[in-house]
Amino acid sequence: MALTYSSYLKIDELLSLQRPVSDGPEHDETLFIVIHQVYELWFKQILHEIGYVKGLLEAGDVPRALHTMKRILTILKVVVAQIDILETMTPLEFLSFRERLESGSGFQSYQFREVEFVLGMKHAGALARYPEGSEHRARLERRMAEPTLWDAFLLFLSRRGYAVPPSLLQRDVTQAIEPSEELRRVLVEVYRKDSMAGVLCERLVDLDEGLQEWRYRHVKMVQRTIGTKRGTGGSEGAAYLMTTLNKPLFPDLWAIRAEL
Repeated sequence: MALTYSSYLKIDELLSLQRPVSDGPEHDETLFIVIHQVYELWFKQILHEIGYVKGLLEAGDVPRALHTMKRILTILKVVVAQIDILETMTPLEFLSFRERLESGSGFQSYQFREVEFVLGMKHAGALARYPEGSEHRARLERRMAEPTLWDAFLLFLSRRGYAVPPSLLQRDVTQAIEPSEELRRVLVEVYRKDSMAGVLCERLVDLDEGLQEWRYRHVKMVQRTIGTKRGTGGSEGAAYLMTTLNKPLFPDLWAIRAEL
């Protein structure tokens, strides 16, 4: 059989995956499902692209790394924009099927946890939310053990001749990124002497800001939809999401703004 648009993209299988569980079903549940499935597809692509960027940094290919970073940033803008669509759903429309979600919650998205891990926001407590021996737990354990995008960037700078502190190059990659006054002096030098590497620093800041924008819009969407109620699956809803705001991925790149 000849390859067709539908067979290549598995359209029939794709369109069979939107299965509302509410009675009727409720009209807005289809939108809710589609939006969140699309989120997961974008998370998959972001992980794919970040892995590519890490390899490009290892190879010292700055132009291609910058190009790929731009793609990731553009995807993030689309991810944020999708919240505008979700916000067309009123609180009552969401409540019409919310109870049928039972323990299901976006809090359980293992791919978003993977995104956090590859960007350096590692927290072992996240593993406990997934059963031991499960594929989802195994994926996160692999991400926990691998170097982050930030680690790849520091190695890139070191190979470019900058005096990145050895303790950072040999750090325990299962831990979250910690700020370093010594590294900030190196980054200031990069900005002042190396325009290409400086642009790469700015793309990392763009990525950091893009993720923070997603978190902020997500919080406001949840507040707008369920207010102070607990989230589905027993999560704390907006109260928990508020605690994730204003926590930069790459704190040293923000701290040096006052030193340039």
